[in-house]
Amino acid sequence: MDLNKLKDQLQTEVDTAFLYDSIAAIQSDDTLTRVLRSLSEIEKGHAKHMFDKVLTLEPNYTMPSPSTRAKFQLKLGKIFGYSSIISNLSSIEKQFAVNSIKNKIKSGEKPTGFEHNHLNIIEAVNNNAALNVSGGFLSKFESRHKSVGGNALRAAVLGSNDGLVSNMSLVMGVAGAAVSNDTILLTGIAGLLAGAISMALGEWLSVQSSRELNQRQIELETEELEASPEEEKKELVLLYQAKGMNAVEAQKLADKAFENPQTAIDAIITEELGIDKEELGGSAWEAAIASFVLFAIGAIIPLYPFMFLDGKNAILLSVGSSVVGLFGIGAAITLLTGKSVLFSGFRQVSFGLVAAAVTYGIGSLIGVSLAG
Repeated sequence: MDLNKLKDQLQTEVDTAFLYDSIAAIQSDDTLTRVLRSLSEIEKGHAKHMFDKVLTLEPNYTMPSPSTRAKFQLKLGKIFGYSSIISNLSSIEKQFAVNSIKNKIKSGEKPTGFEHNHLNIIEAVNNNAALNVSGGFLSKFESRHKSVGGNALRAAVLGSNDGLVSNMSLVMGVAGAAVSNDTILLTGIAGLLAGAISMALGEWLSVQSSRELNQRQIELETEELEASPEEEKKELVLLYQAKGMNAVEAQKLADKAFENPQTAIDAIITEELGIDKEELGGSAWEAAIASFVLFAIGAIIPLYPFMFLDGKNAILLSVGSSVVGLFGIGAAITLLTGKSVLFSGFRQVSFGLVAAAVTYGIGSLIGVSLAG
């Protein structure tokens, strides 16, 4: 066995248990608290199993504490809301299930069908209306998480990255042409507004189209339910079975859902379409405003030095501020990808600097050509 892979997996198990415990601690619903703490205990058992494997290869190794990344995720949850953590845990459980099935097939063992149980549980927890994932002010976007691309943290990272890289490239291109400071500032502000408005409009159209599509799907399912209720019930039974229920439990749950037309359509909307009937894809206006603000935050970083400096001093401060911003964005991305902070940070800086260098070079060439 590869020792480093075992250690990485052990750390993942420790972090997962820590996050389950942390989310459980903020719950007011006793059932959810018990479920989350039970999942934590199971992950601690997995961690103990992995730790024993590591000890066979490195006898003096000690059980690791929760990683800095996991603790940082928890701190960000207080600001952005905890849905990003739930989504991350869901991704981890999905990967665990996939790896478990692959290993069983590789060893000639037949999958039992229970490999996705943890994933099903955490997704059921995530869909439970009693789940408390609230954080600070920015988590208000989280309550409409579909409207900002999955969760507020992802929207903040990607939206501000778009604003920073695009406006940095624009500002450096104009600065390369050796135009006046006022021209650079005016161009940068125009770029900020144009980009932010474009992002907001695109997000509004995307979410509004999603809402209209979801509404149409609900109408079609309602028509199908009225036309052939038994067929729809059979589909619901199969969906429950696909989620791990046995045939008897699935049939009982479907029978209960079909006791009246309203609960039947609600069950179909939730289980078959995966749509939140109350939100239908989120608020288009909230999505537009969030996109505008997040893009503008990123776009102002390379622009603000030109508000009180000029010439090379403004350019150097702009580049320096952008490097810090890019590294911060790259580091934040690791909360979604699990990659190294340094690797992601410097990769983001590299891409941003290359884009800025290209536009600065083109701007210089155009400036020389116009001057000649």
